[in-house]
Parts: sequence; C-alpha cells; structure tokens
Amino acid sequence: MNLFSDATHEFLNKLHLKFDERRKELLLKRKEKIDLNFPRTISVRNEEWQVVPAPKDLIDRRVEITGPAEPKMIINALNSGAQVFMADLEDSLSPTWQKLQEGQIALAKAVRRDLAYENENGKIYSLGVKTATLVVRPRGLHLEEDHYEVAGSSISASLYDFGVYFFNNAKELIKRGSGPYFYLPKLESYHEAAWWSDVFEFSEKTLAIPKSSIRATVLIETLPAAFQMEEILYSLKDYAAGLNAGRWDYIFSMIKKCPEKVLPNRDQVTMSTGFMNSYCELLVQSCHKRGAHAIGGMAAFIPNRKQPEVTEAALLKVKADKAREAGIGFDGSWVAHPDLVATAFAEFEAVLKYKPHQKDRVPTSRVLAEDLVKTQILNATVSEEGVRTNINVALLYIDRWLSGQGAAALYNLMEDAATAEISRSQLWQWLNYSVTLKDGRTFDKNLFKTWLAEEKKSIEENFETAHLNEAETLLAKLVLSTELSDFLTLLAYPSLNLIHTNPYREETL
Repeated sequence: MNLFSDATHEFLNKLHLKFDERRKELLLKRKEKIDLNFPRTISVRNEEWQVVPAPKDLIDRRVEITGPAEPKMIINALNSGAQVFMADLEDSLSPTWQKLQEGQIALAKAVRRDLAYENENGKIYSLGVKTATLVVRPRGLHLEEDHYEVAGSSISASLYDFGVYFFNNAKELIKRGSGPYFYLPKLESYHEAAWWSDVFEFSEKTLAIPKSSIRATVLIETLPAAFQMEEILYSLKDYAAGLNAGRWDYIFSMIKKCPEKVLPNRDQVTMSTGFMNSYCELLVQSCHKRGAHAIGGMAAFIPNRKQPEVTEAALLKVKADKAREAGIGFDGSWVAHPDLVATAFAEFEAVLKYKPHQKDRVPTSRVLAEDLVKTQILNATVSEEGVRTNINVALLYIDRWLSGQGAAALYNLMEDAATAEISRSQLWQWLNYSVTLKDGRTFDKNLFKTWLAEEKKSIEENFETAHLNEAETLLAKLVLSTELSDFLTLLAYPSLNLIHTNPYREETL
C-alpha cells in the first residue's frame, strides 16, 4: 500500500488548512506569564462527568513499554509482554525525513501484522501471537515538518504524524478489534486539548469512522498542564483514555517556567521531591475522579548483562519506584526496556490483585497550588560532578540525535530529548543564577567553557561520534544564551536537515 498517496496528501492538507492557524495562536499564548493557580472553571470541577469508557484493549495498562517507531524496536516491544507499547515519533525518534517515513511504514505493517526485521547477522525478528496494544505518540504542537508544505507553509509536525497514521490505519485497526490510539505530548493548557479534540472529531467525520473511535492519553509533562488536569480531561472527554506523569519533561518545564527555583543535581530530583510527589498525587486523583487511567513515569534504566551487580542494584530501584507508583494509585507505568516488564508488572500485580486497574480508588488528599511548585530538597547540592555529567550527557545525546538516533543508551540509562533538555536547561539555570557549587566555587562562564572542552575531549577518547563539534556549538549556544530556549530540538532541527539531506520535498496545493 502507498501510505503517501494523493488521498493521504488531501487529508493532510485539510487538517493543515482547518487547524494550523489556531495551533499558532495557541503557541503564542504559551508566551504569556504562567498563572500558578488552578483555573476558575467551577462548572468543570464541580459537575458530575466521566470520560468515555476505555476500549477493551486499553483496560489493562499495568506496564507500558516505550521506544522509537523503528522496525526492530516495534517488534521487540510488541512482543515484550507489556500490555501497551507506545511507538514514539517524538522525543525518542530523531525526526529525519527518512526515519519518519520508515516509521510510518513500519507502523502500518505492524497494524497488519506483517512486520519483520532482519539484522546485520541475518537474525529475523517477527511479531508473536500475542502482542501489546499499539499507541502512537506524534510530535508536539511546537514543531513543524519542513519536508511537507501546504500552500507554501510547513505543516504542523503533530498533524503530519497523526494524519498519516490515522488515515492509513484507523479503519484497519477498528476492523481488527482495536482502534487509533494516541499519546499527546507537551500540552500546556486545556485549550490545546480542545484543539486536539476538534482534530479528532473532524478526522473521524472525514473518514466516516464512528465517534470516539480515537483514544488519547495526555502526558502531563509541563507545569501549566499540572494545574489543569481536570480541564484537559473534560476537553477531551469523548476521547480521553487517561493521563501520564511525564516526569523528565516535567522537571524541564519546572526549570523553564520557574527558573528562579534552582534545582540541584539531576539525580537528587526524585519522585519524592515535593513538587514531583504532589503532581503525581493530583494526577491520580484527577483521573480516577473522572474514570480515566493514571499512568506513571518512565523507568529509564537499561539492563547491562556484562555488569550484573549494576543491573541488580538498578532493578531494586525500579522495583521500589513501581511499588511507590502502584501504592499511591497509578494504574500502570512506563519502562524503556523489555527486561524491566516483569519487574514492573509484579509490583502492580501485588497491589491490584489481578484487577486490570484501580480506578475505583480515588485519593482524597488535597493538593494545593503551592504544593505543585515546592522545589525545596533537603541537603540539595550542585557539584562539579553534576555539572560535568550534564555537559557530557547533553553532548553525547545531541551528537546521537544529529546522527539520526533519538534514543541513546548512555551510562546504563535510556536518554531521549527530554532528559537532554534537563541537562542543558540545568546548566543554563546554574549559570544564570550563579549557583554555588558543593566545593564553594561559583559556577560561571569560565568554568562552563573549561569543563565543556574537557568533557568533549573525554568523549572523543571514549566514544565514537560523528557530529560532536556541532553538538558542542549547539550546547554552548543553548547554555550561554541570555534567555532559556524553548526546545533544543527547535535549535538543532536545521542542522539535522543539513546533515540528512533528502531526495525530495513534498509540496501540495
């Protein structure tokens, strides 16, 4: 089948012409000063309402595995034993035109159960009899796809990713007893959720698909969205499947929206930190009050069979993390590797006792607006090691991203754009707020430039890289800028396109 047919283009063009202007207006509203209070939507918060019931293949979401929409990953994740696989076109996929096209083709084949992959050694990967439920994450509203123009304007990356997948697979998914299911990233308001709701309704009508065939889980990974969880669910109530605690982007958003609240070394910002714990409690409460699933955050650890003692220690941390999430009421959680599925599942099974979820459990603790911005951490420090780690990881990840690799296993952790955002935004925050390091020195431009050069040299000695010079230039620009840039991928996207030149550019109308 031709996924990029004239009919697909016609559908994409309709989406662009109807919804892109409003998307740009919503992006302008993001620049307004954040209101650190709950909205005065009394009718939404006081009325009795529920989101649409979950379809049968999204009732059990105890373990969700995530990864880029690449053939081998798709097969391994669908076969992993997890209940759900989130195929990512966003933070764990480097958005080269070729990767995006190949990702859509692989997803379409997976939907039709004829996806196979042969590695360089001749090993064949294929789908098993029982597979996870497929959910797709398109890119965020802030991104545009420069390789597809409508009337001289680049299409929204969100609409492109959603439109190609939905147009080519929605009817096939429904025929097979499932449906077009999505994760929605980086929303900052219920107005943006309402935009997506209108996109869904228009798309279903255009393809003559029954209303509410689409289901969407919203990642609560920005500080503004945390104050509007019920409103977001209400705006999407005909399509909402739940909310997810996108922990890494949420830390990044806290830095971006409240830069004066200086955070310590990344490894000290745990889920027991005030603002992180409070937002999780509020998420579970908001979801269960409205009949939606509450999905916990990512376990980013990557097992290392060459270092069993490291793996054992990390598995204990994953076990404790998932036990904590199940204990406060989450219905499921994320993992980044198939070897973590059994560990995560056991912790949820221990609490749920064979139930597919615990939506009947509605926490009654009151989370106040000020609880969502409590960033104080006992004995918090910023150390030279913490600064160097952020520099090192950011350089390595940007190099991998520019090379076309959106998910990078670095130091036994799966890093993606969200974790890279934490690294570079913390560096900017520490520099601009003249943070005092653990050893008493003030972190300044000279220290940053010195350590940047030293960490680059260390990487050159220990890793194979292709675009480390470009990564160094980009990181320096991000950190030394007078203002904190919204997204590193926005700054890096032109470089990505120069590196990965494409044979053609789609233009329509």
